[in-house]
Amino acid sequence: MNQLALVGCFFLLTNGSVSQLSVPMPAIVWDILSGVALAFYTLYAVSLLAQYDSLFVVGWAMVIGGLALSFIHPPWQMDYASLTADIYVYLFFVIMLGTMIAFWFYIESLQSLSPKETSLLGSLEPLSAVLTTVIWLNEPSG
Repeated sequence: MNQLALVGCFFLLTNGSVSQLSVPMPAIVWDILSGVALAFYTLYAVSLLAQYDSLFVVGWAMVIGGLALSFIHPPWQMDYASLTADIYVYLFFVIMLGTMIAFWFYIESLQSLSPKETSLLGSLEPLSAVLTTVIWLNEPSG
């Protein structure tokens, strides 16, 4: 199974050509960092869940991540006056439903599943997003 994942990554990154990448290098670096962070988040959360509630773990993870990224994109430098009410609704939706609740469900699943099962099921999310977009929203893929 790992070999199939590596072959798939090779084709995604190179389009089948060994002489060039079809994805920008910063995207590859961020993907690798994201994978390492998810592995850490999945494995380390198991020991945290033995001591703390899952909502507490997710809350602190969001606070720590938000503080760390504040140095890259400082929220105090943003022009909040230019944001409309619609934008605030969209932000609320993305932050609460798309991020916090999604991570909470992910961490909560570690109480019933092993880290390997949880990360395997979590890796199906991009596929389900594409299928939902194509089937339910009738949007073409790609």
